[in-house]
Amino acid sequence: MNMVLFMIALSLTLSMALTALNLWISQTSPDSEKLSPYECGFDPLGSARLPFSIRFFLVAILFLLFDLEIALLLPLPWATQLESPTTTLTWAFTLILILTLGLIYEWTQGGLEWAE
Repeated sequence: MNMVLFMIALSLTLSMALTALNLWISQTSPDSEKLSPYECGFDPLGSARLPFSIRFFLVAILFLLFDLEIALLLPLPWATQLESPTTTLTWAFTLILILTLGLIYEWTQGGLEWAE
């Protein structure tokens, strides 16, 4: 019981000390970029009808796609302990192959180039 109380006291002390250190050391003079409502580099007072590059959306979709791939492939080490790991590994290899072929296609078509 003593050890539990010691760990709780240590955690609270360390948390409060780090929070106080953060408040003490942090900058208190923000610049104009940090004070703007949008930190993306666009002028928030300008026209909302400015053309927006579709490449930003392409990169976002590719990021989500490969992030989803990682989430799907994460349990693979545990899947090898199943009764038929060859089926699981075959599906994983098929998923990786399809995504790799799609990435190669996008790359060859110039979809990942920022400048034209």
